[in-house]
Order: sequence, then C-alpha cells, then structure tokens
Amino acid sequence: MRAIVFDWDGTLADTLHLMYAATEEVVAGFGLRLTWGEYCRLWTPDWRELYRSMGLPAEIIEEAGRRWWAAYRGRDEAGLLPGAAEALEKLHAAGYPLAVVTAGHRDNVGAQLRRHGLERLLPVRVHGDDMPEAKPHPAPLLRAIRELGLGSDATGTAYVGDALDDMRMARAAGAHAVGIDSVLGDAAALRAAGAAETTTSVAAWVDRFLAARV
Repeated sequence: MRAIVFDWDGTLADTLHLMYAATEEVVAGFGLRLTWGEYCRLWTPDWRELYRSMGLPAEIIEEAGRRWWAAYRGRDEAGLLPGAAEALEKLHAAGYPLAVVTAGHRDNVGAQLRRHGLERLLPVRVHGDDMPEAKPHPAPLLRAIRELGLGSDATGTAYVGDALDDMRMARAAGAHAVGIDSVLGDAAALRAAGAAETTTSVAAWVDRFLAARV
C-alpha cells in the first residue's frame, strides 16, 4: 500500500448527528420536516443534491447552504470517533503517507483538525470547496494522490469512508475502497457501491491492516 486517504465526517470525526441537527433546523425554516432516518437514507456528500432530494426548490438551495454553515456546531463541538487518532498515529509510525478527502469546507474541517492536533498526521487535505467536482467524482481523490507525490495513478492506495459515494469515488479513481459500516450504509450496501472490504471502524481496520503485514 503506497498511501491511505480518509474521509473526515463520520469516518474520523463524530459529526453526523451535528450535521443532521443543522440540516433539520434549515429545512424546518423552509417549512419542511426531516427525520433522522430520512436524513441517513438521503445523505450524499454533495449538499446541493441532498437539498434537492429533500424537495427544496432550486432557487433557495444556495440560501439553505448559507443557513447550514451558520447553524452547524461541529467546528467547535465534534469529537473524534473512538480510536481514530491512535489509528492515524500507528499508520504514521509505520511510514504510510496519509491524506483526507472530504466534502467539508476547508475552514470548518481545518478548525477541527487543529483542535484535535491531527494536522501533522494528515498533511494533504482536499476539501469540498477546493474544486468544482464532488464525490463520487474521482477528481478530489486523484488530486490528493498527486499532492502526496504519487502521480496520477491511484493503484496501491486505499480510501476509507463511511458513505456509499465514498466507495463510488474510490472505485472510479482506481483505489482500494474500504467501507466503514454505519447508518449511511451497511456492509452489503457498501460492497454494492464498490467497497473491496468493510469494517466497523477506522481503528478496527488499521489494526487488521497492520497485523496482515507481519
């Protein structure tokens, strides 16, 4: 394995409940109701597509996005998922280049990374506002691989994420897709979307991955 790239929200950071709370508040302001189950079923890293799927008219989607960023509290409150930081430390100590490809915006994810002291472990970061293409398009992942100094070929790299579009992006880029079983997709759904393997957490996968090298 030449490098390992991670999703952020729901994979390393425990943010999904905070993202839902902000989304619920926003759509309620437009007279709509959104349950947790509906949110998990509709969720996609492309926030504009998410709002379209909820029935918001096209002319108010940009305003919905602005309201979401104002309502979202994850920048200051979100914790890391259990064992995530320790798993990154293990991979770093083993010599693997690491990166993040996330739909989250740079200022938001950057604040979380700094708060948790992970900037040095994840030096390459591609955010949702860095380029026009969004997951499941392969371009964000291929950009991270180039910035890691590995050229334009994703062979021998892994992408670890919890959403179906994470798996689709990894597969489209030619990377090894590792699915984290979550409320956004169980193991069967992740495999159907392109996962080569699935696991219950980043910590569990890293322990399994490193053990297999011995």
